[in-house]
Order: sequence, then structure tokens, then C-alpha cells
Amino acid sequence: MIDVETKLHDNLESLQNLRFQKALQQLENPIQIKHLKKEIAQLKTIIKEFNLGLRGAKDEN
Repeated sequence: MIDVETKLHDNLESLQNLRFQKALQQLENPIQIKHLKKEIAQLKTIIKEFNLGLRGAKDEN
């Protein structure tokens, strides 16, 4: 569970950096934002399922 939360935190930081690059028009691949947002949503879903008891520790991957 800690790995998922760590990865979520890292992805949120990366998303912030990509948005900053986009604002400065320095982003080479804007599709990165879409993929990162999708991964963040998946990680948040895993955390929510774990908190609701729908997913056990063995089901993390």
C-alpha cells in the first residue's frame, strides 16, 4: 500500500511539472499528461478499494 501511495505522490509531482512545461510551451509530448492522469486515476482507485476493504494487500499488483 505504501508503494502505491509513493507512486501516486511521484506521479502528482510529475503532472505538476508537465503542466508547468506546457504553460511555458516547452512540452515536447502533450500526450504524456493524458497518460499520467490516467495512471493517477488508477492508483487512486486502488487506494480507495483498499480503504473500503474491496482489495487486499495481496491484490495490489
